[in-house]
Amino acid sequence: MPATSDVPPATAKPPHALTGILILTGAIACFSCMDASAKWLNRDLDPLQISGLRYLVSLLAVGLFLNPRSKPGILRTKKPVLQFLRALCLIGMTLGCFIALRFLPLTQITAINFSAPLITALLAGPLLGEKIGPRRFVAVLVGFGGVLIVTRPFGATLQPAIGLALLAALSNAFYFLITRQLAAHDSSETTMLYTSLLGTLLVSPLLFFFWKTPSSLAVWAVAIGLGVAGAIGHWLLILAHRHAPASVLAPFFYAQIIGATLFGLTVFGEKPDRWTVVGSTIVIGSGLYLLYRERVRHKFPSNDIAV
Repeated sequence: MPATSDVPPATAKPPHALTGILILTGAIACFSCMDASAKWLNRDLDPLQISGLRYLVSLLAVGLFLNPRSKPGILRTKKPVLQFLRALCLIGMTLGCFIALRFLPLTQITAINFSAPLITALLAGPLLGEKIGPRRFVAVLVGFGGVLIVTRPFGATLQPAIGLALLAALSNAFYFLITRQLAAHDSSETTMLYTSLLGTLLVSPLLFFFWKTPSSLAVWAVAIGLGVAGAIGHWLLILAHRHAPASVLAPFFYAQIIGATLFGLTVFGEKPDRWTVVGSTIVIGSGLYLLYRERVRHKFPSNDIAV
């Protein structure tokens, strides 16, 4: 699910766009697997337990490579408050998505989460002092129209879980904004470690209250794989941005809708309805236009997917 980034701008080395895009494809595959795994695990485990396992396993995986012994000084941060707030935003997105996945199709939640860049564009004005401009403002309004088509808030099919999905998108938008501020102060590795560490400290206590022993080895394997997929996905994201600039990679994040559709069809038998397809197309089109306007303005935040 799309977000802005743990990752630094492309380094001084000449970027290799195709390599970056291929690595990003691997990251998107990891995040699609993570979402599908969370939905599958919802059949057997409480989503709060799934969230706790997600952070705990990710921290163990990240800690193998990013720790004070292998990376001296990695825990030094110039903005501890922002690191804490960023972790809270990611937790909000994780909890909102994982709970909503129990009730909503993968494609619908993915489409709703694509509204996060639209929310970011609106919030960047009052919070970061960025002017949105009339064309970008219209694109945001059109994008939110697409979200209304996906969610159909005035129809008989409205589910309370949609509110959780929208809350996750809002958390994702604040996650974007905070990451953009942190990128100027802390390294991507420091931010990645702090997010895993703080997320685990804040969410893993839920395991004591909602723990249920997985019923089979398959459930254990998927639960562990979910956390590993999240860690690998974020690391591939960092590598992708070291090979290609964010302006090249950003449009490819919308390919996650393909992963959500494939997993929805093959694993859960979910066929997207026409409203989800139409609304998703509008949201993605608006997002791509905003990316185009960012390129025109020569002001591209890097992108990240976060759950």
